[in-house]
Amino acid sequence: MKIPIYILIVDDEPDFVDMLAMRLGDEGNKVRTALDGKSGLALLDEWDADVVILDIKMPGMDGMQVLKEIKQKHPIVEVILLTGHGTIDTAVEGLKSGAYDYLLKPANHQELLDKLEQARKRKAEHEERIRQAEALALVRRTGGM
Repeated sequence: MKIPIYILIVDDEPDFVDMLAMRLGDEGNKVRTALDGKSGLALLDEWDADVVILDIKMPGMDGMQVLKEIKQKHPIVEVILLTGHGTIDTAVEGLKSGAYDYLLKPANHQELLDKLEQARKRKAEHEERIRQAEALALVRRTGGM
């Protein structure tokens, strides 16, 4: 049984967003969408996504700004950068800023699915390490009782 991935798609191309959301949803994932960076950040504040698929080139707040804010406010949420205007420099900057990975449009759908699953697993591992650290801290504070 497949564990659903909670995915937020942030991209300013409505047709692309609708099609990708439909395909990912049909595969059993939970998908929400936003057509700009500010809306995406607001949605992320109220909905616990595992992975954000983030377009880099958007009017207003661009994807790199959104990525940096996501990593500041929601550090364990994984981000996959997706763009039709990619450069190696942008990829390197995105990865240095905390993105999980980087794909060019049009991305191979199976490759995107694989990266989404890997990113979900990485987030789950981070959450488990946090739970273990919190449990250890609680045991130490209570003297092992």
